[in-house]
Amino acid sequence: MPTTKSAIKAMRGSARKRKVNLVTISKYKEAIKAVRKALTGKKKDEAVKLLSGAYSQLDKAVKKHVIKKGKSMRLKSRLAKAIAKIQ
Repeated sequence: MPTTKSAIKAMRGSARKRKVNLVTISKYKEAIKAVRKALTGKKKDEAVKLLSGAYSQLDKAVKKHVIKKGKSMRLKSRLAKAIAKIQ
């Protein structure tokens, strides 16, 4: 446990930020899962529609510094590649 006053305050702030970050993380993960679920069902049209939502959530996560830009780009690329594979 922190002993100094500033460390105690930092811990409180860190807990608040963690809650916000977890919401952001769950949003982009759910969006990715939705796209992948559509892909496993061979529903290309639905996957393409969901892809823009996933892109949006990933961009928001990068903007909030929850994930790094490279991870976002990698995830977007893999989703787009997977959609392109479907006939």
